[in-house]
Amino acid sequence: QRLRVVSDLRGALRREEIEVWYQPKICLQEGRVCGAEALVRWPHPELGFLYPDDFIPAAEQAGSIVHLTRYVLTKAVKQCREWADKGLDLHVSVNLSVRDLLDEYLPYHVLQMLKENGVKPEQLTLEITESSIMEDVARAVLVLECLRDIGVRISMDDFGTGHSSLAQLRNIPLDELKIDKSFVMTIINDAQNEAIVRTTIDLAHSLKLEVVAEGVEDEATMRRIASLGCEQAQGY
Repeated sequence: QRLRVVSDLRGALRREEIEVWYQPKICLQEGRVCGAEALVRWPHPELGFLYPDDFIPAAEQAGSIVHLTRYVLTKAVKQCREWADKGLDLHVSVNLSVRDLLDEYLPYHVLQMLKENGVKPEQLTLEITESSIMEDVARAVLVLECLRDIGVRISMDDFGTGHSSLAQLRNIPLDELKIDKSFVMTIINDAQNEAIVRTTIDLAHSLKLEVVAEGVEDEATMRRIASLGCEQAQGY
């Protein structure tokens, strides 16, 4: 199935069969949707409806993930333009892979996409993971610094599940920290996870970073997250 997925992906991208869905991000102080993260879904004609875990690892292994990232970037930036045309002040987030962080041409592609669609750089957030940075820290930081020079925001996704040290975190050009949903979803009944979330928020603020809590699925969790000083909540 992995081989089938890899062989079919290029054609699916060319035919625009890969769908981009959007998960809302809520500004807790204002109580409104302020942005969304782009998520991929693939309604494969024979394998059925595929979620990211069904095809992204195979795409990363085969090296075709770069094509998927650029496809999603293009779709997301165009969507951001459409929102703006409808009077909606929203930003959009797109995930980067390990291979994307090693692509020195990525900043040029991002800049071109923004200019073509008349989207402000600060309306685009690119999300990375701790593990993707660790592949080649120096090179990844160089690419991220170029993206920051353009004005694009950089976010650390799934924070707390990777292997980066605090010293490395300090040297990565970031604007935002996203707390992994595995800590957030049980915050009401798990004192240890609440302590982890509270400490992470304090750490992020000391580094002048905004915080997004992932996996916020009910009002009680949203209120607790807000009381801890978190700026944004994200979830289905």
